[in-house]
Amino acid sequence: MTSQIPDLSQLQHRHSSKWRRFSHDVLPMHVAEMDFEISPHIRATLARMVTESDLGYLGPIPELNAAVAGFAKRRWNWTIDPNHIRLATDVGVAAVELFRVLTKPGDKVMVNSPVYTNFHTWIPEVGAIIEDAPLKRESGWRLDLDVIDAAFANGAKVLLLCNPQNPTGTVHTHAELSRLADIAAKYSAVVISDEIHAPLTYGDSEFVPYLAVSENARKTGITITSSSKSWNTAGLKAAIVVTASDEMQQVVSRTPEAMHWRASLLGAFAMVESYDNSEGWLDATLASLDANRHFTLSQFAEKLPKARMSLPAATYLAWVDVSDCGFGENPAAYLLEHARVGLESGTNFGKQYQGFVRFNFATSHENIAEAISRIAAVAK
Repeated sequence: MTSQIPDLSQLQHRHSSKWRRFSHDVLPMHVAEMDFEISPHIRATLARMVTESDLGYLGPIPELNAAVAGFAKRRWNWTIDPNHIRLATDVGVAAVELFRVLTKPGDKVMVNSPVYTNFHTWIPEVGAIIEDAPLKRESGWRLDLDVIDAAFANGAKVLLLCNPQNPTGTVHTHAELSRLADIAAKYSAVVISDEIHAPLTYGDSEFVPYLAVSENARKTGITITSSSKSWNTAGLKAAIVVTASDEMQQVVSRTPEAMHWRASLLGAFAMVESYDNSEGWLDATLASLDANRHFTLSQFAEKLPKARMSLPAATYLAWVDVSDCGFGENPAAYLLEHARVGLESGTNFGKQYQGFVRFNFATSHENIAEAISRIAAVAK
């Protein structure tokens, strides 16, 4: 089974944000979705449900819990109790509803910048305050556990962890996560681990689920995730919440039952197909992305050597320092105007990252090469 990428003219007919945000003279390399065609198993299930007018409300779906548990065991040797899996509308809704249970307005929720744009919007949605404990750049964008300890000591109630990290592609190690769990237990804090990019970890790294690390991790942790990122079905709106202790199960039980009912019927059954029947598609896609990450690195090195990019251990996103390339105070805006390439601004991931852009390489080599050529052509 191989994953295919339509040509640019076909992609431009898609209806998602990636292809409608800009005019067609802009090459979009910004939003985190892939250009690959979806798994045939997912496609067949969705087509069958539409053909059969099977588009009602989402009810009980025990198939999903079994599929999630099976995939986690096969992929990461992680044993999940199927009774500790809860459906949610999407990972953002899950995070916000968990914040409503765990915090009150004015409480501090920690993030580790640079980190996914919406982490910076979900927290203020409930009146909580963002406490940043940035990654250590000099160590290759690793968790700064001493700073995390200090932030918990300073009153942070919750850490919203990105595991693996978007946009740096960092995969947190067992040792890092184990120490993090011990720190969280010391302060009776909670770690909400967003693991949506976990299946997109390359073979030279090892993804470690937070809840599989230790007893302290199970007592302090809640995982939020979905198949939507790895199988490219973000528009279908369905996610899961996973716990591994009675303490955290009680927290999740206080979130609205409506999280389930507000999820999509099609999204939930697409998740079943993803985890049960589409690992072959995932493996083929990962092989393509692995080639793409190396190609992207080589293209920047060849065409724009002043740009600094490290090879991501997970995701299909490159975090690129272009501060020496002459693109001004807002490189993404400059490159949109002058190179007609759409990128995510570094400041979306933390206000201190003005010199960075995020580059999505989940596309063809032709599109990657063209985008980097356009960027290099306007460098100073």
